[in-house]
Amino acid sequence: MSNQKTKSGRKVIITCAVTGSIHTPTMSPYLPITPSEIAAEAIAAAEAGASVLHLHARDPKDGRPTPDPAVFNEFLPRIKQATNAVVNITTGGANTMNLDQRLEAPLKASPEMCSLNLGSMNFGTFPALSKFDTWKYDWEPKYLNASRANIFKNTFEDIERILKVLGEGHGTKFEFECYDVGHLYTLAHYLDEGLVKPPLFVQTIFGVLGGIGADPENLVHMRGIADKLFGDQYAWSVMAVGRHQIPFASMGAIMGGNVRVGLEDSLYAGPGRLAQSNVEQIKLMCTVLKGLSLEVASPDVVRDILQLKGAHAVGF
Repeated sequence: MSNQKTKSGRKVIITCAVTGSIHTPTMSPYLPITPSEIAAEAIAAAEAGASVLHLHARDPKDGRPTPDPAVFNEFLPRIKQATNAVVNITTGGANTMNLDQRLEAPLKASPEMCSLNLGSMNFGTFPALSKFDTWKYDWEPKYLNASRANIFKNTFEDIERILKVLGEGHGTKFEFECYDVGHLYTLAHYLDEGLVKPPLFVQTIFGVLGGIGADPENLVHMRGIADKLFGDQYAWSVMAVGRHQIPFASMGAIMGGNVRVGLEDSLYAGPGRLAQSNVEQIKLMCTVLKGLSLEVASPDVVRDILQLKGAHAVGF
């Protein structure tokens, strides 16, 4: 998009997905679990260069994903008070939650941004079961194994409800999460129908079992289809899971995109080396961007690019 240009170069939006609902406590001792940990990680991520903070909540007792607005409210005000970053709350939650649960916290918080998944899909986290012999909590293997049978449900009706109650009702804009090519066409349908309005923030996601694979030709294809469908009406962002995180974000940045990193998407900061914080991944990404002569967008630049309602208009 033209408003991402500056005299010295293009400004790149860094989104940090701080904790998510995919990884479990056994997988890394550095995964933020408690509200205090999530707040501290989010604030540090913003200070390191992340202008958008994508947030989930976890039960502080055992780290399982929770939709409880009270838990969200333990860290959202702290993040707002300490940073100027754009807060982006999940509407995906976890595939064990129904839509009412997934919407509970966003509707109370009325954030500037929320994520919105553009289709129902298989979302397989069960391969992680083979990587650990023992688990810190009993819920972890059961939760991962449930992804064999559960569908991450995002029907047309679900999507339209989110667009109506959050988009129309709260002025919230969306990180449109597209895990496959068909998701781009679904978003194009809503653009044609006037249910979403540009500028769109399109997050193309690679490497989730059940979604499009983390192959460079898929990255090029998704970019080409998005350009065909949305033209100059969107800002493109790239994320990939696991070891593909930094390479795919780097390719996306070279191709004119924005980037997403964070412990939700990968627990690593190099081959076989666990990231000790979200900041490690952001610093890696900032080094790449600097080497490409690209600047990091500030939160206020993001608000201008995506035409957000502003931090003053949120409910926390």
